[in-house]
Amino acid sequence: MAVSAAYGSNNYTAVTEFILLGLTDRPELQPLLFVVFLVIYLITVIGNVSMILLIRSDSKLHTPMYFFLSHLAFVDLCYTTTVTPQMLVHFLSKRKTISFLGCFIQFHFIIALVITDYYLLTVMAYDRYMAIGKPLLYGSKMSQSVCLALVATPYIYGFANGLAQTILMLRLSFCGPNEISHFYCADPPLLVLACSDMYVKETAMFVVAGFNLTCSLTIILIPYIFIFTAFSTCGSHLTAVTVFYGTLFWEIVAVFYIFVSPMVNPLIYSLRNKDVKGAIRRMFQRKLFVI
Repeated sequence: MAVSAAYGSNNYTAVTEFILLGLTDRPELQPLLFVVFLVIYLITVIGNVSMILLIRSDSKLHTPMYFFLSHLAFVDLCYTTTVTPQMLVHFLSKRKTISFLGCFIQFHFIIALVITDYYLLTVMAYDRYMAIGKPLLYGSKMSQSVCLALVATPYIYGFANGLAQTILMLRLSFCGPNEISHFYCADPPLLVLACSDMYVKETAMFVVAGFNLTCSLTIILIPYIFIFTAFSTCGSHLTAVTVFYGTLFWEIVAVFYIFVSPMVNPLIYSLRNKDVKGAIRRMFQRKLFVI
């Protein structure tokens, strides 16, 4: 939908809503995709919520590593929830629209949460480096105040980035067409629809994306170069990093980092981690004992 408005001496049509074209335009596939992504979303929610509750309830998991892991699970849960419920509704709807405001709120949260995820993985790499590379200093260097600062920084930086990118996008004019060739409000598909000069926004998008991806991945990899011999201990985190960053490099790529990475992270950290498996056993033993 669009409305006419004055723009200088000319008239233009201002977009008031967008149409998300989604993954496919074949109606016979929509029910199947609905079931597939509903199952993925339920697994993601159950897995990440269970991980958060398990870490909070078991005192043996009250360590910096699991503190950061609980926040990773929370961010994964948030950014998949930013996209999936609306996507599921669209699979069963003929009208696949999103309001102008709703689109930009989604746009902001996707950028903010993905960047937050980048740097939470970075913080977790630093934690593993301190635990394995400098065990004698670990207790003092990873105090509660330090951990709070380390976990707050990705949130602040991520949401500041999201806000900046959203403001730059809002400065553009959208006067039709209003069809987004994607299943959520993303940077490049939105830029294609802009009918004003997009040089500043386009440059900012590439600079910020390149910097954050390169910087966070470099910071993650450097500590592991020094502790590569301890791969079995750090395998869970490296596996999660590989899944997250690997999918960012390749409409299928977005599916993986929005849906697959948040779904598999709880499995990676639970199936490959003896502390988590021990906590799960203790939880079931407590339940059985109560019964």
